[in-house]
Amino acid sequence: MNDPALPTLHGRPPTGWINDPNGCSRVDGTWHVFYQHNPHGPTHADIHWGHMSSPDLIRWRTEPIALAPRPGGPDARGCWSGCLVDDDGVPTAVFTGISGDDRPSTVLARSDREARVFTREEPPVAGLPRDPALTDLRDPFVFHVGGRRWAVQGAGAPGGRGEVLLYACDDLTDWQEIGTLLASDHPVVVDVAAADIWECPNLVQIGEDWVLIISLWKLVDGTHSLHGVAWVVGDLSASGDAPPSFIPRAAGRLDEGDAYYAPQALAVDDRVLLWGWSWETDHGSARLAAAPWQGVLTYPRELDVVDDRVVARPATELVGLRTGAADLESLPAAFEVVAGGARVGLTLDGVACWPEGRDVSRVFVDGSLVEVFFGDGGTLTTRAYPGPESRWQVTGDLVGVQVHALGL
Repeated sequence: MNDPALPTLHGRPPTGWINDPNGCSRVDGTWHVFYQHNPHGPTHADIHWGHMSSPDLIRWRTEPIALAPRPGGPDARGCWSGCLVDDDGVPTAVFTGISGDDRPSTVLARSDREARVFTREEPPVAGLPRDPALTDLRDPFVFHVGGRRWAVQGAGAPGGRGEVLLYACDDLTDWQEIGTLLASDHPVVVDVAAADIWECPNLVQIGEDWVLIISLWKLVDGTHSLHGVAWVVGDLSASGDAPPSFIPRAAGRLDEGDAYYAPQALAVDDRVLLWGWSWETDHGSARLAAAPWQGVLTYPRELDVVDDRVVARPATELVGLRTGAADLESLPAAFEVVAGGARVGLTLDGVACWPEGRDVSRVFVDGSLVEVFFGDGGTLTTRAYPGPESRWQVTGDLVGVQVHALGL
């Protein structure tokens, strides 16, 4: 496709719709990222699990479709978000299926070690929660603590409060609903994470801290609206057979941009990696109307907790994308700015990509996707759409700033 706005280094399918990253994992040394995908068009419909794999986190191969809706099955209207679990050596997708009557349930699918051929298990392992006020349930995420296996799911209702529900699932085919782990009206989180439904919960340990990541769904003027992503730092206590309890200490926004949602974390090799979904922001444009694609996943980020705050930096492997110094007068379609804390900016055809005045660590551009890493550990994900004659320009104090062309 001859579209200068298309990100080419982020490992997305050639055409179609893409949203939430799913099943982020590493199996036998190979990295796997699945994603919400409509292979038949650039709209959110007929959701499958797409799949890409990588030996090194920078070179990605598009794999065959992993999961597709089954007529008459619990996922007839879509295979929605979830995770991939190593269940006694068997890679197992744990995801939300949407039935023909729009009821959600938690579905399992077992695969081979290459995570290419999946076989469903019946029946679903969990349905709607016990509380009738919770009309929406989705996005299972499995974790281990205290020598046991547990899962969280996002829940809520239009006009209600967002919740994360906790389940026991030592036997992956036998889920026991425990109750609410945390809700959006908790005083620690209410100012930054108020929502009708909490989506895509992730619960991971970083050092001595536990971090809960939640995406914020709100009903606004009768229409659903996605309001960014929040992090919550706290303590997770678990002893004996008692279910774990989560005590939040601090909360904040995970990304400051206008095009970031539904991230998924992967704890591996003493670090936590995070992929997110970036949607299109040029609604109503002729470019978008003609494009056979929508959406992209971000580069992987590494998370840390500093002074009760979640911070991020680019995954270490991304330096492998550098191909040489870039020409500042004619920047390529994909490049990286290494600013080292300088107050630099970036414009496309004279329009700033973010408000200036912040210390910047690194910036990645790939087509229309702009990922900014600030000096204080914050991030900003946004979109800027170049045309055939567009010009990127790095602005500010450029003494000591390096700009690298990126490619494979």
